[in-house]
Amino acid sequence: MKILIVSSFLPYPLFSGGHVRLFNLIKELATKHELTIVCEKRSHQTDADIMAVKRYCQTLITVERKKQWSFPNVFRTGFSPFPFLLVGHTNDEMRRAIIRLINEKSFDLIHVETFYVMQNIPDTPLPVVLVEHNIEYLVYKRYTKMAPFLFRPLLYFDVAKLKYWEEIYWSKATKLVAVSEEEKKLMNREDVEVVSNGVDIQKFRIQNSEFRINKKEKRILFIGDFKWLQNRDAVGWILNEIWPEIKSKIEAKLWIVGKDIPDSIKKLSSDQNVIFDENAPKETAEIFAKADVLLAPIRVGGGTSYKILEAMASGVPVITTPLGREGIDAKDRQEILLAEDTDEFVKNIVDIFDNEKLYKKIAHNSRKLIEEKYDWKIIVKKLEDVYRDAITTYD
Repeated sequence: MKILIVSSFLPYPLFSGGHVRLFNLIKELATKHELTIVCEKRSHQTDADIMAVKRYCQTLITVERKKQWSFPNVFRTGFSPFPFLLVGHTNDEMRRAIIRLINEKSFDLIHVETFYVMQNIPDTPLPVVLVEHNIEYLVYKRYTKMAPFLFRPLLYFDVAKLKYWEEIYWSKATKLVAVSEEEKKLMNREDVEVVSNGVDIQKFRIQNSEFRINKKEKRILFIGDFKWLQNRDAVGWILNEIWPEIKSKIEAKLWIVGKDIPDSIKKLSSDQNVIFDENAPKETAEIFAKADVLLAPIRVGGGTSYKILEAMASGVPVITTPLGREGIDAKDRQEILLAEDTDEFVKNIVDIFDNEKLYKKIAHNSRKLIEEKYDWKIIVKKLEDVYRDAITTYD
């Protein structure tokens, strides 16, 4: 197939879940199909980043991503039927590039990453497959609940506009793709397809769980990008409530990994057993090789957490919330450990370190699940089926 991919981001470096997903999909799709990509590029992204993606496609066109938080965007949003997110991603240069490509080349379909660049796509006879990483209005609604009270009315109004346009663009797509069954149920269409997130199972390999349970120093990992609210919220919960209870029951190190960890987070603990690490290995596979447990108390957000999938592929037991498990077909105390409050998190951490049989079961079952359902090769086959259905439906 000849596929035109339109994306709200250049998927390299692999700094976020969306980048990981799209880059791996492109890499696998390129083995069988001809890809043309138009995407927004951030100012920090380099020519080397462009080349890392370009090697997998026939044509790659990047357009400069406008600064989202600017007075013009905020001002325009106040007088626009579009929400703030769509205003920031409305890009005339992207629209012109897409029109030129459609006129000059022959495509079988358009694959769109995130609905908030749909306004840049002209009316076209080509089938459109829209892939949603999250239900955006629900993510922003969760953020709004945590905002200062005085700002909430304005933010809720913007969320209402976001919901309206997200549902409009869902209805316009030939095929709509969600990353989890939970999100599929919330979409206002009966024919939503689920194409979940995946893992490079060659890169992330199970570690030897024999030594983990017996080694002297136990290392509990939290890893995340601290520009996202859900990660700041989760680590705050850990340091303020969960960690004080854990350290009274077991000897362990809390390893907090991420770039540019805010001082406000570092100030939450002066415990010498809490390690704030901004210089951990770039390859997350190396990080998981040194961790005994992944702690992911996620209370805000949506979609599927890549750090959870990668930890499972590495044989590192994961303790998370039901929201953190979203999009992953893992059963409690079989492939994952679930907790909803501080006491449950502490109990699960104590259990996993005290019970060697449970540790090994979770480590090996989680890896087996990843191999069976979340290998990128399997994920891409599902996406190809969606493409074929879209072309058939449109014909």
